[in-house]
Amino acid sequence: MKGLRWRYTRLPSQVENTLSGEEGEEGEGEEEEEKEAAPTPAPAPEDPVEPQLAEASQVLGASEIRQLSLHLPPRVTGYSWSLAFCTARDGFSLQSLYRQMEGHSGPVLLVLKDQDGQMFGAFSSSAFRLSKGFYGTGETFLFSFSPQLKVFKWTGSNSFFVKGDLDSLMMGSGSGHFGLWLDGDLYHGGSHPCATFNNEVLARQEQFCIKELEAWVLS
Repeated sequence: MKGLRWRYTRLPSQVENTLSGEEGEEGEGEEEEEKEAAPTPAPAPEDPVEPQLAEASQVLGASEIRQLSLHLPPRVTGYSWSLAFCTARDGFSLQSLYRQMEGHSGPVLLVLKDQDGQMFGAFSSSAFRLSKGFYGTGETFLFSFSPQLKVFKWTGSNSFFVKGDLDSLMMGSGSGHFGLWLDGDLYHGGSHPCATFNNEVLARQEQFCIKELEAWVLS
């Protein structure tokens, strides 16, 4: 009698809010007994291309950058990351952020660190700009390191991706709450669960103060 053969699934370090199970397989001509696989995060691509940053990030470390790169849309694989805006260099002003986005149309990675040292942010399929309504595509997502990476992808419930006002920047909405919003001074912000991304509160508290913020243009 042949010995039992077991198969296991390795869990990647990244955690996404959408989990999928894996079905077992039966071998031909022999009986196999397999351990039932627990729900696992969506598999990340193998051998990802290391992102090329034009300069060092003051918010993200090398490990966080590698983890985030696994969840970016395939079309931006191999793109360079250019620091279009950072509060340390450009000051705490949403209008300054909009000005630095002028001339850019490609996707943007927004990363923040709050007063508690929590790192979180969003990937936007389009550059941030003033708008009368919401814009963006289903590539947009929110994320948080708490401390493991959690990524909150589009649920398909609505298309409230990004909206830029003079005094606030909002990402994700539903039932009067925003997944992520920042005020005009880029000092105060908030995060609530929303239908767009079915996200958790990204920071440790629903209201937070921004310590550092960076906007990276991918091109």
